[in-house]
Amino acid sequence: MSLYSKDIDSTFEGAGLKPGLEIWCIENLRLVPVPKSSHGKFYIGSVYIILNTVLLKSGAPQHDIHYWLGNDANKEDSTVASDKALELDAALGSCAVQYREVQGQETEKFLSYFRPCIIPIEGKFSSQSGQLNGETYKISLLTCKGDHAVHVKEVPFSRSSLNHNDVFILDTASKIFLFSGCNSSIQERAKALEVVQYIKEDKHGGKCEVATIEDGKFVGDPDVGEFWSLFGGYAPIPRDSASAVQQQSGASSTTLFWINLQGKLCQIGTNSLNKEVLEKDKCYMLDCGTEVFVWMGRNTSITERRISISASEDFLRNQGRSTGTHLTFLTEGLETTVFRSYFDSWPQRVEPKLYEEGRGKVAAIFKQHGHDVKELPEEDFEPYINCRGILKVWQVNGDELSLVPASEQIKLFSGDCYIVKYTYPGDGGDKNLFYAWLGRGSAMEDRVDIISHMSAIVDATRGEAIMAQVAQDMEPVQFFLVFQTLIVFKGGLSTRYKKFIAEAGIADETYDEKKIALFRVQGTSPSNMQAIQVDQASTSLNSSYCYILQTGASVFTWIGNLSSTRDHELLDRMVELINPTWQPISVREGSEPDVFWNALGGKAEYAREKELKGCIEDPHLFTCTLTEGDLKVKEIYSFTQDDLTTEDVLVLDCYREIYVWIGCHSNLKSKQEALNIGRKFLEMDILVEGLSLETPIYVVTEGQEPPFFTSFFSWDPLKAKMHGNSFERKLAALKGRPSIDASVRNSRKAYSRETTPDGLRSKSVSSNGLRGSGSPILSISGSKLNFSDSQRASSETPIARKLFSGSTPYKGSPTGERSSPSENVKVVQVNGSEAAVSSLIISYERLRVNSENPITDIDVTKREAYLSEEEFQEKFKMTKNSFYELPKWKQNKLKMSLHLF
Repeated sequence: MSLYSKDIDSTFEGAGLKPGLEIWCIENLRLVPVPKSSHGKFYIGSVYIILNTVLLKSGAPQHDIHYWLGNDANKEDSTVASDKALELDAALGSCAVQYREVQGQETEKFLSYFRPCIIPIEGKFSSQSGQLNGETYKISLLTCKGDHAVHVKEVPFSRSSLNHNDVFILDTASKIFLFSGCNSSIQERAKALEVVQYIKEDKHGGKCEVATIEDGKFVGDPDVGEFWSLFGGYAPIPRDSASAVQQQSGASSTTLFWINLQGKLCQIGTNSLNKEVLEKDKCYMLDCGTEVFVWMGRNTSITERRISISASEDFLRNQGRSTGTHLTFLTEGLETTVFRSYFDSWPQRVEPKLYEEGRGKVAAIFKQHGHDVKELPEEDFEPYINCRGILKVWQVNGDELSLVPASEQIKLFSGDCYIVKYTYPGDGGDKNLFYAWLGRGSAMEDRVDIISHMSAIVDATRGEAIMAQVAQDMEPVQFFLVFQTLIVFKGGLSTRYKKFIAEAGIADETYDEKKIALFRVQGTSPSNMQAIQVDQASTSLNSSYCYILQTGASVFTWIGNLSSTRDHELLDRMVELINPTWQPISVREGSEPDVFWNALGGKAEYAREKELKGCIEDPHLFTCTLTEGDLKVKEIYSFTQDDLTTEDVLVLDCYREIYVWIGCHSNLKSKQEALNIGRKFLEMDILVEGLSLETPIYVVTEGQEPPFFTSFFSWDPLKAKMHGNSFERKLAALKGRPSIDASVRNSRKAYSRETTPDGLRSKSVSSNGLRGSGSPILSISGSKLNFSDSQRASSETPIARKLFSGSTPYKGSPTGERSSPSENVKVVQVNGSEAAVSSLIISYERLRVNSENPITDIDVTKREAYLSEEEFQEKFKMTKNSFYELPKWKQNKLKMSLHLF
């Protein structure tokens, strides 16, 4: 689709270049920008266009366009908004999804931009007028519906408006009343309190009383009497009719239409839908009853798209459809998960090929403004927890568990299953992290029993614990950091494995140092390196890695042409670790002797291209309800810590791993059921992102969230320690007296016997062979980092805690010494978040990673801390305080885009 500048409204120039919201309003049939101070204020007589831009962890930015129609808006303004939304999409390279939003029936995605709610205002927007001409304060009655995204609607100020199912807010000049219907949920009441807080601050300047009224309770409370007196006195509320609630219970059919150039809808007669039905040069409408989609092929013109959008709106109007029918406009290649779910055959992963020229144009513009939107290299994982704690490993052996000797616990066998317990110092006491590791060739009985074994150990552990199930070859990076060094051998030692291969007639491949063995060496540093035994065949080689080949008579180290110097260092360390007596023969790819290929069964083709890492996906949060084996999920958009409501069970989908979060007041029965929810979530693959059924599953309990979970939020530790249900917590916070859960707080002070000074790894881990080989072991001494194994810290210093509690580890000099200038950086608390502050001011040009005159002897993990306040705001487009309130991954994303990471 070719577009010229004359097709695009000049008001959209520069739109979408910065992350966040941009809003325009239609005024006198023209497009007018809405100032940020007025974002979230919508007049019912006006029509608005809203653009939300999100910088993803990888790939081009994501754009969502919404046009909002007030109930009193005229048709001319609505038509202009529809056309302008299409122009805005074209200006962005046709890389946006468009949504029509009708007042009172907004999508949850739209509402998530304006937490806690939007309350439409009488009248029309005017770019010339200032404040509303308010005379006397008008009493208003509002209903609040929704557990996470709240729909707020004004209803007539009358007793007849009240019911038992909803939550109501009565806003008067001196007091705000919250009336909770007896059938309303605790979550709805809690969310309504957020709306009360918003009204109190926005309309009353924070100066008014708040009263809560419970349906059916009249125990001589003066607030109750005052509430009912405003309605002329108390009278019973009639019961709601069941018919009104169950009216729309029937399932609607799905119909696909082709929209021709005259705007006529031609039904496509097919019983089943597949992607091949949709042609690139046509537009289609998919009618799903409560929601309607317009799909626009990549080869359609802007005129064809405008005709299709107008035809679909006329279709809904002529059919008398409910205003609650959501209308979404999709460009080919940007199909939403919901849309794809209506088709029987749709590729599991959509290749990002649509409008490459448009995406390229947008990406180029972003790059000019300091945002790198090319595919990112693999992140250096931050060890959010202290990785020098205590490690214990058990092997599942039949119905029993066998404790693996400390000297052998870094060696796992692919035919076995293991329970890993890692104890590390956390906030106020020791924390426990458990992994159930399932070897690739392990027996099914061991895989089933390991969960019950792990649960038994967890139950015997004082305090709560984090549990995780991981499969071989799918381990999260945190798992490897806990081990620091790990060797995975083929074969197994357990009774069930031996029995399994005997019955199946499979040759026993259990590792023997006298036999031929091939190991792939991988990792990112000496504290995160692995040797994985693979099939001893040429096809197992890959130019991106280094390998160790053990032939019995000799040992070869094979260096792939695409491997790095870091890989070569890890290769040398791993050789010493597996067997310090080996004298390996170093072989470069392409210069292998015949004896090398003979040991691998002859030369054969293998992967020679650079192994590309998958895209880094952004996290998604879902509420989950498991009833009679059926899992129902619902996505929470623009999620925050407040969405972790204590009555719920939620899944945080990070693609590489998922977290099942269990609220203290949820009705989940057991840890096993939590893992079952995780497995069912993987099976459903809600986002159609190709999740493996072996994706690691973490189980996290409220109040015991590890830092590698909280890093996905702007985390306030005080909120995590409050007691009571979600309504009681919100009410306490609203009244200015948040109460901390004493039981949670005190349980964190209980140290186990395994507590180690300063969180240093005990001998059970430090005896993993690194000491004998002379390989460095990172330890903490005072405020310095060094590699001396003899130095021990007697207590956990504040600096040590910061190093292992969410801050990025130092990646400076190879000796691991922190240079003295980095001591000018201090970590402080800002609104519950960690912020870096420096006494030195250094210019951006010298701080950049690719600087021509780089500064030396700084803490390279906190380059941004050295910027002046003025230059920081100029580059980051926000204050330092706002930056440090962002989740860690978002901070790193912005730093990377500015070449400060």
